[in-house]
Amino acid sequence: MTAGETRLLQQLQEVAVDAARRAGDLLVDALAGPRVVDRKSTSTDLVTEMDRAAEQLIVESILDQRPDDGILAEEGSDRTGSSGVRWIIDPVDGTTNYVYGHPGWGVSIGAELEGQPALGVVADPAHGDLYTAVTGGGAFCNERSITVSDCTELGQALAATGFGYAPERRRAQARTLLDILPEVRDIRRVGAAAVDLCAVARGRVDVYFEAGLSAWDLAAGAVIATEAGATVLSLDGDRPRPGSVMAAPPALVEPLLELLERSGAAALGV
Repeated sequence: MTAGETRLLQQLQEVAVDAARRAGDLLVDALAGPRVVDRKSTSTDLVTEMDRAAEQLIVESILDQRPDDGILAEEGSDRTGSSGVRWIIDPVDGTTNYVYGHPGWGVSIGAELEGQPALGVVADPAHGDLYTAVTGGGAFCNERSITVSDCTELGQALAATGFGYAPERRRAQARTLLDILPEVRDIRRVGAAAVDLCAVARGRVDVYFEAGLSAWDLAAGAVIATEAGATVLSLDGDRPRPGSVMAAPPALVEPLLELLERSGAAALGV
């Protein structure tokens, strides 16, 4: 990496950290009042006025400092840029948790440089945590270095996963757990992909897998998990992609992929 690229990544991280913190503060303050809730793809796929307000704050904050950058954001603030930098934003990852006042939600801001993952910032305001990583620079929580767990046996691994919104997908995902649950220590379902990937990054869970995600769900968390030492792939062992992601310490990658194949979970991410 050149000195110029290093300086650019540092600048991008500063921009993302500032935006994530400000959005987190906005969202926490709003928890004291009523929340206006709409529905998107299904009756269980929620969006609030605060998702939109937080996205507007983040986008304006970024473009104020970097007006030539591209944007891909969950609530539709998309724009084509000319700088080679594209931001991928989920203003409230875990909206259902946010609506219920459950702590499993976060602000997720990732960035690509010339189409390649470059950085991830995830704010977890409910726990006072800020996760950061730039490609090649390691992963941090509140400026302290973090690494994945040292678990080497899948049977001793605490796994995290999530479920889609469509009833048919939920039924299929539930069926796969009949084969997965007996093969791991236990399973946790938080309901926020970025938060789950950060949990892998700091060893709070050992592995994570999920189908049905969008680019903004995993852009930031995948960089953070990777820089913490996780191997991040699709459910069938290919490069991670929207709709299909798993993260695990290197020793657990092959046994996890085999289990996902046997259970039918890998096929759900195709």
